[in-house]
Amino acid sequence: MVNENQTSSSSSAFSFISKGLQGVRDSADADLQLMRDRASSFKNLATSFDRELENFFNSASTSFSVPAIRSTPPPTEIEFVKRLQPKFSEFRRAYSSPNFSKKVLEKWSPRTKIRIDLSAIRNAIVSEVEDGDGTIDFDRVRRRNMIKFREFWGEWKGEGEGEEAQSARDWEPVRALKTRLKEFERRSSSVEIFGGFKKSEFVEKVKSSLKAMCKEPEESKEVPPLDVPELLASLVRQSGPLLGVRRDICDKIVESLCSKRKSKLLLHSESAGESSVLGNDNINDELDLRIASVLQSTGHCYEGGFWKDQTKHDPSDGKRHVAIVTTASLPWMTGTAVNPLFRAAYLAQSAKQYVTLVVPWLCKSDQELVYPNNLIFSSPEEQEIYIRSWLEERIGFKADFKISFYPGKFSKERRSIIPTGDTSQFISSKDADIAILEEPEHLNWYHHGRRWTDKFNHVVGIVHTNYLEYIKREKNGALQAFFVKHINNWVTRAYCHKVLRLSAATQDLPKSVVCNVHGVNPKFLKIGERVAAERELGQQAFSKGAYFLGKMVWAKGYRELIDLLAKNKSDLYGFNLDVFGNGEDAHEVQSTAKRLDLNLNFQKGRDHADDSLHGYKVFINPSVSDVLCTATAEALAMGKFVVCADHPSNEFFRSFPNCLTYKTSEDFVAKVREALASEPQPLSPEDRYNLSWEAATQRFIEYSEIDRFLNNNEDGAKGSRNDGKIIKKSASLPSLTEMVDGGLAFGHYCLTGNEFLRLCTGAIPKTRDYDKQHCKDLNLLPPQVENPIYGW
Repeated sequence: MVNENQTSSSSSAFSFISKGLQGVRDSADADLQLMRDRASSFKNLATSFDRELENFFNSASTSFSVPAIRSTPPPTEIEFVKRLQPKFSEFRRAYSSPNFSKKVLEKWSPRTKIRIDLSAIRNAIVSEVEDGDGTIDFDRVRRRNMIKFREFWGEWKGEGEGEEAQSARDWEPVRALKTRLKEFERRSSSVEIFGGFKKSEFVEKVKSSLKAMCKEPEESKEVPPLDVPELLASLVRQSGPLLGVRRDICDKIVESLCSKRKSKLLLHSESAGESSVLGNDNINDELDLRIASVLQSTGHCYEGGFWKDQTKHDPSDGKRHVAIVTTASLPWMTGTAVNPLFRAAYLAQSAKQYVTLVVPWLCKSDQELVYPNNLIFSSPEEQEIYIRSWLEERIGFKADFKISFYPGKFSKERRSIIPTGDTSQFISSKDADIAILEEPEHLNWYHHGRRWTDKFNHVVGIVHTNYLEYIKREKNGALQAFFVKHINNWVTRAYCHKVLRLSAATQDLPKSVVCNVHGVNPKFLKIGERVAAERELGQQAFSKGAYFLGKMVWAKGYRELIDLLAKNKSDLYGFNLDVFGNGEDAHEVQSTAKRLDLNLNFQKGRDHADDSLHGYKVFINPSVSDVLCTATAEALAMGKFVVCADHPSNEFFRSFPNCLTYKTSEDFVAKVREALASEPQPLSPEDRYNLSWEAATQRFIEYSEIDRFLNNNEDGAKGSRNDGKIIKKSASLPSLTEMVDGGLAFGHYCLTGNEFLRLCTGAIPKTRDYDKQHCKDLNLLPPQVENPIYGW
């Protein structure tokens, strides 16, 4: 039984092996048949190519023939076409032979083994290694081949060795090509080909192209590095302001350090017979050009700061982008809500730049605390419609600018809106060109994000509020004001290129100038024109006496007003004053005035352009905490008298004839009586223009130094010409001052990232990032998704 099983299994295995061998044999036969078919098709293709080649040679005599010219022989074929025909005939005979397919099949048969002779490659490598120290120098091989190639073309030009010696060293194809080209050149002296182009010209073109191929690259003129005196001169010039050294002393030191090098270069240029380029007497400009040329030769470009944004705006379409970021928004009638809105409208009016106004968005709970008349907006789009309609009603034209929102929270203690999260992220990188920060210190107290000066090409801060004056009125105000003063210096220096102070009433900040860049709502100027027209017709323009208008908080001048009226109650007997305003201190202010028995008539707050206020002749504003009171400018625009304190905040208004300033309480009484007893003068056209937003916008463009940017001078850098090339001096020079500013920004970023330190300095809890309600209202990604933190 076992033997039978073994026999059956053996027969089954033999049958299986037989079937496998049969399958392999059939597969091999099929592959051989496929090879034969492919060889036959290749032979047919070669025959077809043969016919096409014959047609080509038959047509060559006409295609490459030379047109006849007077006194020239009949057309002839180009010589190299004739010489190619025998070679192709031999090739035709080779592949047309009957044994061609047989030889191909023999080469493709499985018995054939492919052998590659690598001896030539080995010998070449060995020869190169033996020449050196065991390392193959491919650059040397390339140079050797290039020398051989230049020798070949040098012989064609008649240079180098004799013709026979050179010809013996040439490779046969190269020697044949040189012979054909020489023969072709000799026969082409006066023969015209292809549309009036001579053979000789054609040959010259070929020769010039080949010369260009083997021509060595020109040696680059390297710029020598800075020497020790130049480095010292640059260091002295940059560190002088930080060390408190006067500028004239720094200039003398720089001149003495650079004079030796200048004399050395002059001596070198005279000995070499060159004209000196150092004839300029301005040592600083020469040093700038020298440093810029060295940096340009190395390809270095310094942008400044610790963080760099490689996607800074590039004005390829010829228009700049201006982003105006402010700390308040309508319907909150405060200066930082109204004035940036007008600035955006009038900057966009010129159509020379794109403008985006970035305002805070408050959640519903904060809107109830801030916005008057129970105005609540369910979406940013709804608030934008309100803002635009309010603006267009007052300026009389449709302003073409974009409105964007960033998340903010209202601080009851500070009575202001504090940004939450990184405000700069709400301006896209492609629009990050020029930034205008309305109240830069306020925006950056707790700013934890991208540095403004790194993201934007130019950053301008506009200081609206005298925070130190407000803080001094609080408990421990002197100590708080000391810290806030230095923090304001810190953040404005770190985050702004230029700072504009509306008046000298604000603290003196780094990089700042004093200039009023606010204008008056055109509606008030129209009211003033109407009043002047009525007075010319003999009508009574003013039927009421004096009034005061402002948010009812002590810091807005109510303390000064009550003190002046209480002190001069007897001198101002019978004087009544209407007061318009709402605010957190309304009950306390009214109770104090009632207790002192002052003739003050308190009414709800109104828009200054309201019809009920047009009949008042005198506006009284005793505030010394304002930086530049908007209500004072509006009252002057309406043709009224203004009685205000002799204070830096009112410096801009002193030139107007209807502005009456006082220094003492007795002087206050005299000015009030003078205003009530006389009529104000009509505004002159010059005064009317100085109050307008057109004039304010022009002053802003001039003093903020953005005129260079709006005129499309990239980065505002002035170029200097050196050897026919323009070198930007200021864009690529690293400055010690900029490095210090970058260090301040980095330190501020680290401190504001700590929640404990934020709370110690008075920040609203959990405002480093926006919350879930802001995500829902503004359709934002959660902070952990927008700014992920990756761990190990």
